Amino acid sequence: MARVVTFGEIMLRLAPNGYYRFFQDDQLQATFGGGEANVSVSLANYGFDSAFVTKLPAHAIGQAAVNSLRYFGVDTSKIVRGGDRVGIYFLEKGASQRGSVCIYDRAHSAIQEASPEDFDWDAIFEGADWFHFTGITPALGANLVEICKQACIAAKAKDVKISCDLNYRGKLWTRAEAREAMSELCKYVDVCISNEEDAKDVFGIEAENTDIYGGKLNKEGYKSVAKQLADKFGFEKVAITLRTSISASDNDWAGMLYDGENYCFSKEYHLRIVDRVGGGDSFGGGLIYALLSGKDTQGAIEFAVAASALKHSVEGDFNRVTVAEIEKLAGGDGSGRVQR
Repeated sequence: MARVVTFGEIMLRLAPNGYYRFFQDDQLQATFGGGEANVSVSLANYGFDSAFVTKLPAHAIGQAAVNSLRYFGVDTSKIVRGGDRVGIYFLEKGASQRGSVCIYDRAHSAIQEASPEDFDWDAIFEGADWFHFTGITPALGANLVEICKQACIAAKAKDVKISCDLNYRGKLWTRAEAREAMSELCKYVDVCISNEEDAKDVFGIEAENTDIYGGKLNKEGYKSVAKQLADKFGFEKVAITLRTSISASDNDWAGMLYDGENYCFSKEYHLRIVDRVGGGDSFGGGLIYALLSGKDTQGAIEFAVAASALKHSVEGDFNRVTVAEIEKLAGGDGSGRVQR
């Protein structure tokens, strides 16, 4: 059984019921989620030995976050306890032409105030096959940039594969700050995951003839993006998600995986979205599973895109689907017919 370690922040998610706007009623649903935690849950659901590393307070809310991961079988034994706050994000889900809104309240969270001495990476990576982090984590502060770098160095020393989802968040840092930090961290990365915006925002690499806001994507332009990323950092593989946003409710969804020789595009799915948050993380989890399971380039991108397509139908950050469900969709059965 493959062992995958992920590192980042898990947050308390507070969201109005259904598609209500903030405080349209007096209730907020409380769940947990976060980029790398979402990947860990996916991999645990697929049967992998999946460990999530972070720092959380020892109080009841911190424990609730730990318990939310344990429910899915995620290994939480390497989570450091300490600090005072669990980060929060408020989510208002969009519909039709009204986009979703995320408001962060994560300053001074336990992980944001973590120090490099909190984590024994040699012990954490014992027996590990893969390490995953995202660009969200180093965006939390210079201390997290250093912690991510130490994690990458320790992973490389143990011959652990490293994947990174660029995941640029303009509310957390500037493009210049992102470029400086990620240029250093990406030296250690084997598999890079990006989307139609991240490569441009972080590294200034842009697909030609693409209008992400007008619903026009030129798939051929992403071959150049993937090759430029691979040539710049020596990535073994570059995965790019391709989203055509028709509206907040309807997207077309596909992906491309470049392995240094072949550019493999998945089939495209038309999505009627229930919950978009976590869609990219479900892609990352699907890709890691597929590559560690020995799928070829085409099979890996088909699995990752199908996993993410299904996540868009699931409430909450976590992708609550099985390998069998993903394989069924990737194999061509997207009818959504009742299973009896």
